[in-house]
Amino acid sequence: MNRKLLLPAAVLAATSILSGCAALGLGGGGAKPGSNTRYVARDVNTLYAAAKEKLDRQQYQVAAALFDEVERQHPYSPWARRAQLMSAFSYYMAQKYNESIQSSRRFLSIHPGNKDAPYAYYLIALSYYEQISDVTRDQKISEQALSALGEVQRRYPNSRYAADANLKADLVRDHLAGKEMEIGRFYQRRALWLASSLRFREVVAKYDTTTHAPEALYRLTESYLAMGVPEEAKKSAAVLGANYPGSEWYKRAYDLMQKHAPTA
Repeated sequence: MNRKLLLPAAVLAATSILSGCAALGLGGGGAKPGSNTRYVARDVNTLYAAAKEKLDRQQYQVAAALFDEVERQHPYSPWARRAQLMSAFSYYMAQKYNESIQSSRRFLSIHPGNKDAPYAYYLIALSYYEQISDVTRDQKISEQALSALGEVQRRYPNSRYAADANLKADLVRDHLAGKEMEIGRFYQRRALWLASSLRFREVVAKYDTTTHAPEALYRLTESYLAMGVPEEAKKSAAVLGANYPGSEWYKRAYDLMQKHAPTA
């Protein structure tokens, strides 16, 4: 999947907020870059600046660990709240999607009404979205991505994240429809017509706005004719003609009906 990412306000604001921290350096115990920074006590400004420096250098996993340390060492600091979200963002950029989801959910559980809550929901959705596998595999993650993207749309329809969530939700629905089509065609090749028709009907009922809908209606026409129910085949072909009159699938359905059930 394409890793398009809208940045949170916490990221966009971090550079200006940290301008006064740069002179502090990364100090605190002389930890080497990439080493384990836990249990090294540092003041909050220095620790947050260190995390931001690693983020700027695209050392995302180290940055995430340092942002986690901000929260751990200074839980009551005003920086702790921002660090939670920055940790989730850094884990996402490191492609540690489960960790990003956990950090985002922790942020939401503590700060449900925060101005960056829409971004936390969006980051959860993206973290599921990036884990979607091809249609030959189980699609549980796809369902979770669709649910999380829907949550963004439902809760924050006017946010800057809603339009991207809507676009990605359409892509996920098309992906899920593709999975149903693959299974339906598998059953067709084995002459399991009832099983195939159930899959194609699922596409028509749940994913009628996807690119797979015209083929699903044609495959339904095929399956119904093979099952010996030409009236049902005629209905599928009629729906195909009404909604996609210029498609190649309708032409094929029309020719099929004329050949096998001209009086249906």
